Amino acid sequence: MLDIRQLKTLAAIKETGSLAEAAERLHLTQSALSHQLKDLENLLDLPLLIRKTRPPRFTKAGERLLALAEEVLPLLRETERDLAKLRGGQAGRLILAIECHSCFEWLIPTLNQYRDNWPDVDIDFHSGFQGDAQDRLLSRELDLVVTSNPNHHPSLTFIPLFRYESVLVVGKQHPLASKSYVVPQDLAHETLISYPVDSERLDIFQHFLNPAQIQPARIRTSELTLMMVQLVASGRGVCALPNWVASEYLTRDWVKSVSLGDKGVWCTLYAAMRQEDSSLAFIEDFVQSAKQNCLASLTGVK
Repeated sequence: MLDIRQLKTLAAIKETGSLAEAAERLHLTQSALSHQLKDLENLLDLPLLIRKTRPPRFTKAGERLLALAEEVLPLLRETERDLAKLRGGQAGRLILAIECHSCFEWLIPTLNQYRDNWPDVDIDFHSGFQGDAQDRLLSRELDLVVTSNPNHHPSLTFIPLFRYESVLVVGKQHPLASKSYVVPQDLAHETLISYPVDSERLDIFQHFLNPAQIQPARIRTSELTLMMVQLVASGRGVCALPNWVASEYLTRDWVKSVSLGDKGVWCTLYAAMRQEDSSLAFIEDFVQSAKQNCLASLTGVK
């Protein structure tokens, strides 16, 4: 007999295009996911995937079950949201700040959807670029902060939204474009174009340059991601961006990307809130909606 867990597995395979990434999304080992899939195929006496293709292709039976998942899972999520409203009330205050310049493009659609689902929640948005956003959670000026730099204060809760790779973006003719990855010393003579925030809060400094005690020759700042990429494309420097941000410009063939180190620099984006607020239904739903929207729409995140 089919269950919700199996439908979620099929949806995750479709969305990620990979059994390994679907397993990671569902907090399973790849072996456990494969066994779950095999058990379902044995139950139905039908194959659901053509496994030797990348990404995996669904059989006719798999496509039919996937269509069921795409119909049922949103209804399940809507029902869970309605029950949460009955349990925890429908009204409240949600004042957000974001410590990530490049996160606006997924935040706005999430907020628009959230307003439709929670019309009685008073939502406001503050800039979090000053570096004190997490302190403002403690003083109750803010209710939720999106950050990649958690301070792990005991009164705060940090819920992971997704993991992403920070990559170096270079011009197509740049000497580093031919490398599979760069080392910190490669940037010692480069102009690094970054957002105008404290370098200690930037992934490339925090996780790549500072541990090697390397500084770029020059730092140039820009508020706009598009302007940063245009400067890189015209040979004015290099920049570091989340892989899902860089993918748009890579697809347009404007620039190239290179991994930071042989293993890459992987970071986690968190939703931070006060511990006592983490069980409020309207805050829980915002976090789950943000996580689902990001995993479904952003390229390269886990």
